[in-house]
Amino acid sequence: MQSELEEIGLTAVEAKVYLTLVKKGPSLAGLITKETGTHRRTTYDILYRLRSKGLISNIIIENKRYFEAVNPDRLLELLKEKEDILKNILPDLKNFYKSNKSKNEVLFFRGKQALKTVFDDLIREGKEIIFIGKFIEINELLNIYTSRFDAKRIEKKIYIKMLFDLESRKFILNKRIPLSEIKYLSSVINSNMSIYVYGNNISLIVWKDEPISIIIREKDMTDGFRSYFNIMWNISRK
Repeated sequence: MQSELEEIGLTAVEAKVYLTLVKKGPSLAGLITKETGTHRRTTYDILYRLRSKGLISNIIIENKRYFEAVNPDRLLELLKEKEDILKNILPDLKNFYKSNKSKNEVLFFRGKQALKTVFDDLIREGKEIIFIGKFIEINELLNIYTSRFDAKRIEKKIYIKMLFDLESRKFILNKRIPLSEIKYLSSVINSNMSIYVYGNNISLIVWKDEPISIIIREKDMTDGFRSYFNIMWNISRK
């Protein structure tokens, strides 16, 4: 659950402290420090941050300050508040973005969190996706997000054609990938790089401990990748 709490905006230490209070109930700062392994001063800083977010409260019992988690429904309220704030500034942000956006561009990203931007871009475009690559084992955090990515694809009815190397077949056969057509070709790509082509965009992802991803927005290059894909697709097999 800690990784999911981090997904919605809590830091790793905030998530750890919050979970401790949810599980333990009203607790003294010393117990929280012991359970989470944080420094006592850090524990207080985190507790006051969580309190300012309305996620915990404190009570005095026999002149001792106990901290306790509020109803977890507050997490949904917190997300809604952030969404409302974003909606208020989004029109201005879009105007700034459009005024400075060039027709063609290359965007570079590094890290697991930044990959969300890439996957969100695929969904936002809303057009058929073609994929070239091999099966990559990903960690729990990314697996959660790719599951959401597939859910959003289903919602928007975005079809994906996937071309894997033959070695990936033994992994893919046991997986259900919705709205997809999958084929295999020997030695499609001999690296940990995945290629996504969608609309007039190309996303390249190099899977490593700190993933690297690039989005290229250039129609001629995209058309070239799509032609290359179609050639391989026609000679591949299911």
